[in-house]
Amino acid sequence: MADELDSEGVTDSPKKGPTLSTSTSSFEALDPHDPNLSRLASTMFTKTTDYLYGELTAVQDEYKLLENMNRATITKYSDMKHIATNVSKAMVELNDKYNSLQPYLDQIDQIEDSVIKLEQAAYKLDAYSKRLEAKFKALEKR
Repeated sequence: MADELDSEGVTDSPKKGPTLSTSTSSFEALDPHDPNLSRLASTMFTKTTDYLYGELTAVQDEYKLLENMNRATITKYSDMKHIATNVSKAMVELNDKYNSLQPYLDQIDQIEDSVIKLEQAAYKLDAYSKRLEAKFKALEKR
């Protein structure tokens, strides 16, 4: 029967009899044991506690940092939203002003075209007057 219990992972405790523990330690909580082992175990548990506390503190600090970064990002995006809104309003105003000035700009373009045509006519007239003057001088010399 003991072989059946061992094959199922059940072991015997020296004080309490059969248990489900697979530990190879013969440590019993109320038994006297080695003080050096007790001191080392206490040191191990203390250092493990310190390590876990440090890890948890680091994670907590990282979450606080992320929270602060999120707040800063929210503030920055809010500022950017206000800037974009103001730029959008300014663009709408500028577009309205441009549309109100468009008839005058069209008139300026027409005047520019007229000035160019007038300038071309003036150059042609100047060239014609120079040819006419040259002909007149040629006729005078005869």
